[in-house]
Amino acid sequence: MEAFGFLKDQRSFFESGQTRGYAFRKQQLLALKKVIVANEKAINSALSSDLKKTPEECWVTETGLLIQELNHLISHLREWMRPEPVETNLLNLPSSSYLLPSPKGVVLIIGPWNFPLQLLLIPVAGAIAAGNCVVMKPSEFAPATAAVVEQIMSAVFPSNYVKLIQGDGAELVPAMMKEFRFDHIFYTGSIPVGRSIYMEAAKELIPVTLELGGKDPCVVESDANIKVAARRIALGKLTNSGQMCVCPDYLLVHTDVKEELISQLIIAIEKFYTSDPSAAYGYGKIINEKRFDKLVSYLSQGRLVYGGKYDRSSLFVGPALLEDVSLDAAIMKEEIFGPILPIFSFRTTEEAMTIIRKNPNPLSFYLFTSNRETEKEWLERVQFGAGCINNTAWQFSNHHLPFGGVGQSGIGAYHGRQTFDVFTHKKSIMKTPTWFDPAIKYPPLKGKLGILKFFVR
Repeated sequence: MEAFGFLKDQRSFFESGQTRGYAFRKQQLLALKKVIVANEKAINSALSSDLKKTPEECWVTETGLLIQELNHLISHLREWMRPEPVETNLLNLPSSSYLLPSPKGVVLIIGPWNFPLQLLLIPVAGAIAAGNCVVMKPSEFAPATAAVVEQIMSAVFPSNYVKLIQGDGAELVPAMMKEFRFDHIFYTGSIPVGRSIYMEAAKELIPVTLELGGKDPCVVESDANIKVAARRIALGKLTNSGQMCVCPDYLLVHTDVKEELISQLIIAIEKFYTSDPSAAYGYGKIINEKRFDKLVSYLSQGRLVYGGKYDRSSLFVGPALLEDVSLDAAIMKEEIFGPILPIFSFRTTEEAMTIIRKNPNPLSFYLFTSNRETEKEWLERVQFGAGCINNTAWQFSNHHLPFGGVGQSGIGAYHGRQTFDVFTHKKSIMKTPTWFDPAIKYPPLKGKLGILKFFVR
């Protein structure tokens, strides 16, 4: 296909070896950092247009996280590129062994709309650091940010090295994959789309990283600090109007503290966003009418105990707390991805686990407790990607913690060193000297079983 001619150019550029050197990689990372900093206002304006994000939120959840990742990659790049010595077994002595980090080749990185800057560009930065050529596909549902990112990237990188391509992902991505075999695909988004990408990649045995979602439970035990828990749950749930894959998706609160927690949640919500969030500084909008309609449909699937206001003309859905929600309702079978929080009570751990098991392998898990044994029990019993004790969502901002899902919530992880490793193949190398060449390794092997058992054990 004519439109994808740049893919062959990228393959040729990668095979030329120009992307492999330390100096080249570092120069590209520094150039990316410089252009991001220089365009901060344009980025803020685009994110405000797409999602009504404030400059403060843009920095904390988008630009700042990207700059943090770039700084970490730049400062550790030389160290990570070095061959990594490993042990050699007795049979192969006096050989030496090491792992040689090598770029994978031409990679495809597909970003989502909810954090359209950093969820696209952090993987891109890792791919550049690892020495790859990159094709970027931003979400068409955040068009203002996609346009700014395209302008930024085309000003810094030639298309035969880094190329941003826009269009309908449902048509564009499969078409590219039919024309060209990528060496790695990195996708952030929904489970259904991730599954389809995985199926297409499997046809050509292309390795994938899938950062998906799920229903992230938040458990509040009776011994939790309820006031602090309420503030941290409200913040984690309502940032970006709840359009985060790491949002608490539903609340499991011990019966003894449920009413107190609900009261404190309401206090926290109104302190953060006033009693009229539609006019509050920092409260965002829903990405489009399709998502808006889905969220509004959830509001009738339980008893509203707080909030639930909405306005289609401004794509506003206010914070909402729901009780008496059926576990068979759509809101408990789909990732909510909005500012609506179903609340369930429990008395025993097993009661809460019964609910969690209905949506296993969440991307994130949150627990509020002051008891170490309770903490240990929950962490052992729930299979999840990443999480927090006495906090929500902030684990994503720590680039020292690999971020990724498990089972239905994803394959692979990134952030910090892991972002470099995702796009790196470590070649296993053994180097053997020629000055020592014992006959025991060569045929005929008859009579050598005893000594071979000594060396291979």
